[in-house]
Amino acid sequence: MKYLIPILFFVLLGCKSVQPINKQKIENAITKNALQLLEDKRFHSVSIAVLKDGKSTIKHFGELTIGKGNKPTDSTLYELASVTKIFTGYITAKAVLDKKINLDDDIRIYLDEPYPNLEFKGEPIRIKHLITHTSGFPNMPIKSENKKAFFEGLKLIKIETKPGELYSYSNTAPELTAYILEKAYQKPFEALVIEFVLKPNNMDQTKFTLNENDRTRLVKGYNDKNELMPNFNRTLWGGISGLHSTAPDLVKYMKLQINQSNPIVNESHKKLYKEGSDFWEGYHWYIIENENQLIYRHHGGIYGMQNWFVIYPKQNIGISILTNTSFNETGEILEKVVDKLYDDINVK
Repeated sequence: MKYLIPILFFVLLGCKSVQPINKQKIENAITKNALQLLEDKRFHSVSIAVLKDGKSTIKHFGELTIGKGNKPTDSTLYELASVTKIFTGYITAKAVLDKKINLDDDIRIYLDEPYPNLEFKGEPIRIKHLITHTSGFPNMPIKSENKKAFFEGLKLIKIETKPGELYSYSNTAPELTAYILEKAYQKPFEALVIEFVLKPNNMDQTKFTLNENDRTRLVKGYNDKNELMPNFNRTLWGGISGLHSTAPDLVKYMKLQINQSNPIVNESHKKLYKEGSDFWEGYHWYIIENENQLIYRHHGGIYGMQNWFVIYPKQNIGISILTNTSFNETGEILEKVVDKLYDDINVK
């Protein structure tokens, strides 16, 4: 027994010496890629969160307000923009498993008025077309000033291709999906997000509706001319955009999405529409799968900020990158940062 304590101490000490090396590697990779990004003077701040094997690393860089040096923190609230859609997709997957809806349902069975225009040569738009951007709907709602106007705009849509055959990105479709989910559960869409996603995963800093204190933490972003941009004003259900979140809360969402024992996650990750040789649409996920990799990802962009949210389930890795800048090339630039960061983390 007299040798047991020293041996245990040595083993524990050895275990402790291994973990910081991995964490330091991730921290170094984050720092390197963040500082390289900020060399482009159109970017002012960046928050990066990495989840690897259940351990999170979050780092913040730059300044939220030009010239003030006010670095983002773990409590900084960012607009998620279109990354909100993967929350819509998750609830849609739950509704399918709960048998509240069916992916092959004609969307018009959930509408209060007839919409003979929402078909193509007798082929109806189905729920699966809404969540894979294959409905034939226009990108932006024809009318979006309020929910009543949205339905007026639906009557003006002309479907010109067979639903399910052609990918065309649509912000109209996810808003209608959110409405259908409300009808299915007889609850407001915002309440569904809280009940099914936020509360079970302790995401208490992720929300649609902000109080006065929240608004003091909300990022005010810029365009590429360093002009301050407005925050998004949600007038519809929030199926396309409207969620705000922090880097730590997004780590919690990564943990949920990597949990392959969760049947809702598995359903939401199903490939529903094939767009290329190794590219699919899921429940608002963009899925890449080939011999070398499996990736679930989504981009979000709004007037003054953009972000990427990416899951690598086989490697147990999640990456979120958020910045207070938005211009045409921002998404492509951030995508390259995510790719380089992933490569740096996985270097042997």
